[in-house]
Amino acid sequence: MIRIFIKFIAIILFISGCGTVPRDTSNACLIFSENYFWYKAIKSSEKKWGAPIELQMAIIQRESDFDWLAVPEWDKLFKIIPYKRKSSSLGYSQAINATWEQFQRETDQKYALRISFYDSVDFIGWYINKTNEILKISKSDYFKQYVAYYEGWGNYKNYKKSKVAIPYAKEVEKMAIKYREQMSQCKSQLSTSKFIIF
Repeated sequence: MIRIFIKFIAIILFISGCGTVPRDTSNACLIFSENYFWYKAIKSSEKKWGAPIELQMAIIQRESDFDWLAVPEWDKLFKIIPYKRKSSSLGYSQAINATWEQFQRETDQKYALRISFYDSVDFIGWYINKTNEILKISKSDYFKQYVAYYEGWGNYKNYKKSKVAIPYAKEVEKMAIKYREQMSQCKSQLSTSKFIIF
């Protein structure tokens, strides 16, 4: 029984990129040099859903800063006693339970995990594609795509009333442009599995 549990943990750590946060989450080339299989996963998501790599990366950076076990803060009773999380979001993408379950149903991936980098970028690609279909927002419109990601499709129309959606979306837009420029510098290395820096 213990051996099975250890194997399960080992698999989880493997699919989540060994559970380590990159040294510099603002540097796309460094992130992929430390986690080359992340590049393969996010490239696969881009090919499948047409979601720009830099936008997927910027969303992860904003949502979890590449922490596979990221969770929301606690709501507190009397400002000191933790009693429940602010939402059900979890993992790289910070997807909430209901949206993750919709993704699992629509993509027939009932075993997809939010702590898996591969599954997380597949989810983000799926979400960006759905936003394009539902709200007709271009996949290259970093600002509006993130607003829809943060607010949800149903509440997107009200985003101008939000005090956090606009500044967060501006941050994501800026980071996506930065990632895009960085990746153009290491594009040739990204095309080979030898892109590893120690």
